[in-house]
Amino acid sequence: MIYVRKPVEIERIGRSARIVHDALDLAGSMMRPGTRTADIDAAVEKLIRSRGAVPSFKGYYGFPASTCISINDVVVHGIPGDRELIEGDIVGVDVGAYLDGYHGDGARTFAVGEIPEASRTLMKTTQECLARGIEQAVVNNRVGDISAAIQAHAEANGYGVVRKLVGHGIGRALHEEPQVPNFGKAGQGPKLRAGMVLAIEPMVNEGTYEVETLEDEWTVVTRDRKRSAHFEHTVAITEDGPVILTVPNGDRGGE
Repeated sequence: MIYVRKPVEIERIGRSARIVHDALDLAGSMMRPGTRTADIDAAVEKLIRSRGAVPSFKGYYGFPASTCISINDVVVHGIPGDRELIEGDIVGVDVGAYLDGYHGDGARTFAVGEIPEASRTLMKTTQECLARGIEQAVVNNRVGDISAAIQAHAEANGYGVVRKLVGHGIGRALHEEPQVPNFGKAGQGPKLRAGMVLAIEPMVNEGTYEVETLEDEWTVVTRDRKRSAHFEHTVAITEDGPVILTVPNGDRGGE
């Protein structure tokens, strides 16, 4: 079932999403060589709980942490631990917060110190893919318009778009219908209506789009072990265009 949210519900999702924004800011401030990923996770969890919320991810299908921290060739679902960041890493941080019955979800990829130019271009292009997708999140478009815009920009720049993992609706549950793939054909899929709230999250690889899951049954890596970037916003569809909820005061259009 695809939910069409009332304005009061969108406001509540927005409160959770703004906690996600602040949590990602905090994570970004810790991106220094020598920082343990477990320490980033602990700091983010402390912030989320200090706002009266709970981490959406912790315990979700058994996930053991409050954040997904995915380094270099890890696409998503990296488990925080004793790994220390080193100069040149790129680090995807995915965070969810649950407050007053509603979830927010967001992700960014950060640089640790000086990174290769190829990695910087990958990150920039992935952010642009997110912006292109959000631009298509308008009333009477279809989910496929978001998907096609993301895929076209990624592939035009020579990258692979992950196909086994998708964006999603969000609200009372962390993952709701509809699925929002990062590849597809314009004009296909469910029609977008005012009041829908989507987590749009391109995952873009330097090489092939193919991925595999490691033995821990969580960590998803690129099959060719080239680097991957991930950016995500929670976005409300309104009659006046898309509103990004994972920014302090809401924003219209892409990032």
